[in-house]
Amino acid sequence: MTDLQRYYDIVVTLAKKDFKLRYRNSVLGFLWSLLNPLAYMVILTAVFGYLLRSNISNFPSYLLLALLVWRFFAVGTSSSLYSIVGNPSFITKVHLPRFLIVLSANVASLYGAILEFVALFPVLIFLGIRITFLALLLPVIIVMEFVLIFGVSLGLAALNTRYRDFNQLWDITLQLGFFLSPIVYDANLIPERYRFIYFLNPMTRLIDAARDIFLFGFPPFLTDYAVVVVASAILLLIGGGIFRSSERNFAEEL
Repeated sequence: MTDLQRYYDIVVTLAKKDFKLRYRNSVLGFLWSLLNPLAYMVILTAVFGYLLRSNISNFPSYLLLALLVWRFFAVGTSSSLYSIVGNPSFITKVHLPRFLIVLSANVASLYGAILEFVALFPVLIFLGIRITFLALLLPVIIVMEFVLIFGVSLGLAALNTRYRDFNQLWDITLQLGFFLSPIVYDANLIPERYRFIYFLNPMTRLIDAARDIFLFGFPPFLTDYAVVVVASAILLLIGGGIFRSSERNFAEEL
């Protein structure tokens, strides 16, 4: 067996274990990951769609697409915080590239995200959205977001191993990021002078790309892909650098 095959088997095994543990002892199990965004959609639609009278067409679908894209990022990065801390035996007793532990946590989140997006189709049809061949571009968006998540996760896993309260800081960052991304509002509401900076946010581009495919009926712009690819490359370099400089101390810090 080659090293590549062995590492692949390790990642898949750890990812399956992680995915099952997330829903262990839960009555509804994986259904919670579907009910969560649907509940948010209902609540936020009531608040922004009716009470604040948003004029966005088909606001529930507009909101649900963004919530699923955002949820993949939020769950994927948050779970990575405990990937090293929660597996001390793999650090101290097993000889393997330690980034694979982070990768497996992200793959577990990828499993969940794929199932959530599959469940999205009947919900969108119920909400009156016509699914076209452009839906075939969804895997491209998911893969691009996965790479982005992995880059962020490498840095988070290393930082949370050294600073155990870093997860609290990341929770606050996610709350801020939720409102800095066009989830409950139209990005066109951003003042013109701030739009260049605002659209450098890769999550803004991914959310807009998903909406373009399902709601507006045209493929994402090349600039959307470019921003996400460049941001992912930068975050992989930064996250990988933090991880490599920290991993030699993991055993002592666990």
